[in-house]
Amino acid sequence: MITIKILGSGCPNCQKLAAISQKAAAQMGIEAELIKVTDYSEIMKYPILSTPGLVINEKLVSSGRIPSEAEITSFLASALEAG
Repeated sequence: MITIKILGSGCPNCQKLAAISQKAAAQMGIEAELIKVTDYSEIMKYPILSTPGLVINEKLVSSGRIPSEAEITSFLASALEAG
């Protein structure tokens, strides 16, 4: 199981990132848990300068933008390879 965290206030960009991430995981057939992190003190535990942030298996892979579905697919594939 892969853990996907969306870091941000819950703004429209955060919601869009969550939707794209869920779609990418579903298309890959990956069992993923999606967690929305809105608590500022929790967000600051990651090396993030701006939101939205995307964390896969506790590794920050993107921040301050919405990656494409293809990019997210590649992040998820890398996380699977890393085990």
